[in-house]
Amino acid sequence: MAISDVQLPAGVNAHEFKSPVLLAEGLALNVAKQLSEAIAARGNAVLVVSGGRSPVAFFQHLAKQELDWSKVVITLADERWVPVEHADSNAGLLKQYLLKGPAAKAQFLSLYSAAANVEQAAEQADRLLAELPAIDVLVLGMGDDGHTASLFPDSPNLAEALQADGTRRCWPMLAPSVPRQRLTMSRALLASARHKILSISGQSKLTTLNAALASDDVAAMPVRAFLQPTLEIYWCP
Repeated sequence: MAISDVQLPAGVNAHEFKSPVLLAEGLALNVAKQLSEAIAARGNAVLVVSGGRSPVAFFQHLAKQELDWSKVVITLADERWVPVEHADSNAGLLKQYLLKGPAAKAQFLSLYSAAANVEQAAEQADRLLAELPAIDVLVLGMGDDGHTASLFPDSPNLAEALQADGTRRCWPMLAPSVPRQRLTMSRALLASARHKILSISGQSKLTTLNAALASDDVAAMPVRAFLQPTLEIYWCP
């Protein structure tokens, strides 16, 4: 099955690539173009990315793009509540693969803080995100359970975090696997991005996407909240 076989909603566009390397290159070129346009229009650009191992090649290609990186703010759609030195830190991943060379001039806004507990860390991140300019480009991933960012099915706080008109920007979440404690941007904040991209690869993700499109129960598969017009889906086998 290819993504062209998936019945996408009107206004949702798909881009198919033959390999993960070609997808990473194509995504990096497009994101750099959108950031450049934002800088030209407004003097700065805000990029929100997801962590995990899947986007590493994309980060490496993006870091090589010619861009006025000093005018770019980068932050994460979600973060594990661990210090940046921890192997599971998404911030640590960005420092290793994206915030390198010319891209090191970008301003990085970390969601993590060494608060007493994850709830206080989420409140602190919420206050930080209040200062963030409007998001220009958002790059999301998707788990086989239909989660995106750290909006996990059955997590405490999920209903509040999924409110389309919610005013809170960051919520504590529980992942079903270790490490369990996460911080995530809310649906309302993520959905406010000017350009929204979902990057997925492999047949299992197409199966998950098909399942997500078969119903509108957002709590069961939170990625459904973003399968809306203007979303761009990048996929490779």
